[in-house]
Formats: sequence, structure tokens, C-alpha cells
Amino acid sequence: MALGQPKIEYKSNSEILKMRKAGLVLAEALDEAVAMARPGVRTEAINEVFGKVLERHNATSNFLGYHGFPANICASVNHEVVHGFPSDYELKDGDVLKIDGGAVVEGWHADSARTVLVGENIDPADQRLSDITEQAMWAGVAAAANARFVGQIGQAIDDYVTSQPGDELGILEDYCGHGIGSQMHMAPDVLNYNSGHRGPRIKPGMCLAIEPMLVRGGIETSVLEDDWTVVTNDKSNASQWEHTVAFHMGGIWVLTAHDGGAAGLAPFGVTPSPIQG
Repeated sequence: MALGQPKIEYKSNSEILKMRKAGLVLAEALDEAVAMARPGVRTEAINEVFGKVLERHNATSNFLGYHGFPANICASVNHEVVHGFPSDYELKDGDVLKIDGGAVVEGWHADSARTVLVGENIDPADQRLSDITEQAMWAGVAAAANARFVGQIGQAIDDYVTSQPGDELGILEDYCGHGIGSQMHMAPDVLNYNSGHRGPRIKPGMCLAIEPMLVRGGIETSVLEDDWTVVTNDKSNASQWEHTVAFHMGGIWVLTAHDGGAAGLAPFGVTPSPIQG
């Protein structure tokens, strides 16, 4: 470890299994939150539904109270990229909603996000934005399965996004993925673009939250007066997708996907390896 760099936490198999419990609770909570996201529904109601799933499983939200954050989830609409507050805002047909949430079970964390295209009158450009963001996430996860260094994840995400035909999408550089385990945000940072730096070596026991955020316009952002909500300066819509991923001696395992990442990784020729408890 270089002098001054944050220490990376490496988990045992038993600790990763506890994170998997948190990941499955989180996946169920996001399933119900996404199903709730319809025109006319307030984002605060989605926050409540998410919280009830956690309660059902004796889990807690790692977002609620985090540096004063007031909710179980971040609910960011349209040009709001991340960290939006659930509120009395009623979703409209065609909205682009990002639901980002986390769960804690037995002291171990999971973090995941999905983009929801609300209603039926979806702008094809927003559909493309969400699809490319989701696939860029899986490209990063797949690359991580065989990568030597964390920086290769961002390189794979960048390569995937920039290789897509059609209008160019922006990759946010001010916000990135992160290590996760006994805390929600830990070392190392997981950039979503090719920075030219290799970053720390990927080793068994490392767990990462991989979460690309793409925009239809420029990547310049601002934070609203609530000191949380991040918005694009040009008002262009944004998408966010995220999974928590574990690395162990047997391979890679997507802890926040019901199937461990099998479906998302299959197009990239990667098969996840669950830890047998």
C-alpha cells in the first residue's frame, strides 16, 4: 500500500455470504420499488415501499441518515443524475427515474441502482440512454472478471459507451463507483472512464460497487440547494445502473442480482461463481 492511500478491505467468504444476504434483500426491495414507479405515483411512496421490504427482512437502509440523508433511497428524475430526495413529486409519463438504494444485513452492506422509464410514452433516446448505461455496467463487471487492476473496469465501460453508434453519450467523471463491505463507501474508487491509471490490483476478497452514470448531453453538473441532488447543467436526461460485485478465489459474483449476474454476464462470455455457504 502506497503511503497515504486508503486501505482496501478484503472480505472472507463468510463475510461475502453476509453481503449476499444484503444483496438479495436489496434486489427484492428494488423489484418492488420499480414496480411502483408509475405515472401519478409520488417518489416518497416508492421510498416507503422500499423501506417496508427492508423491514420485512430485518435489514436496514444504509442511505437513511448517511451524512444526514433523509430517505431510504435516492430518487432522481430526468436531468437529476443522482442523490435526489424522494418527495411529493408525482411521476409523469415518460419520466426517467433513477432509484438508488442500499441494504445492511448483519453489519454488511450492498448497493444497487436501476433506471426506470415511467409509463408508455418513452422517448427512444431515453430508452437508448438507459440500455447503453445498463450494458456499460455489465461490460465493466465482465471486464473485472479477468482484469488485473481496477482501472480496467473504467476502461471497459468507456470502450463500450464510445463504441456505440448514434449520438454520443457523456460519461460523468465527477461521480464513480466504490469499494463496499463493512461500510457503504470504501476504497478504492471505481472510475467509469479510461483515466489512464491502472489503480489497485484486483484481489480475492475485494468487493466493488460498479455504477456508470451517462447523460444525453454535456457532463457538467451542479448540486442543488439541498446539498445533495446532482443535476446536469444543460438539463439533459441521465441514467444510472449499479451492482455490487464480489471477487473470490472461485471467480466473480454479482451480489445484488438474483441470479448472481448470470444473465447480464452471458453476452460477454462470463459465468459468475457463487460461493457455497
